Amino acid sequence: MSSIKPIVGASLSSEAFEKVVEAITSGEFELGQRLSEAELARQLGISRGPLREALGQLEGRLVRRTPRIGVHVIDFSRKDIEALFLTREALEGMAARLACERLTDTQLQHLRSMLADDAHRPEVASGERYAPRTRDEDFHFSIIRAAENERIERLLLDEVYYQLRIHRRKSSAQPGRTMAALKEHHQIVEALESRNPDEAEKAMRMHLRNARISAMAAVATQEAGKG
Repeated sequence: MSSIKPIVGASLSSEAFEKVVEAITSGEFELGQRLSEAELARQLGISRGPLREALGQLEGRLVRRTPRIGVHVIDFSRKDIEALFLTREALEGMAARLACERLTDTQLQHLRSMLADDAHRPEVASGERYAPRTRDEDFHFSIIRAAENERIERLLLDEVYYQLRIHRRKSSAQPGRTMAALKEHHQIVEALESRNPDEAEKAMRMHLRNARISAMAAVATQEAGKG
């Protein structure tokens, strides 16, 4: 059953953007799959104008448009995926270092509360999956914002974030990864609370290195299934 429901709201293109992002990153569409603008517009209950505007914002992020062929979900090679995670490790490692020096007590408490909520989510508690939620509910996004570095935030959230959501979901479904990732998140918060920038960066880099290993294992499993 499709997760795409009709839009009810004022900003049609913004709503369409969020719904298409969720559909792609949740795996409803396969990587490389052609998207029918007419069908998407029908499912969303909007005209093709706002939908095209939303798809235009996603070009280079989650979709690619080819003249006379149409719009396809972006696809990734093994090398692309590894590069994404290496970029993320470098940038988020620095973000954790900066956040360590700038986080308020309120922000730290918010991170703790977020992890407590995560632990009680059924798919996390069962060890099934630790998938990212919306940006405002995302543990990593909260740390990136707390770093207060506009360039790092823009690079991660405008260029890397959307593509990573696909692979973070797959990576988190690897056996044992869900609980390991949650434990690593707690270690990051402990390092932030210690106000030790070296430890904060180290904890974040270790977590993202493990995420990369898990993501590459997920790719290998998927490739083996196609073989």
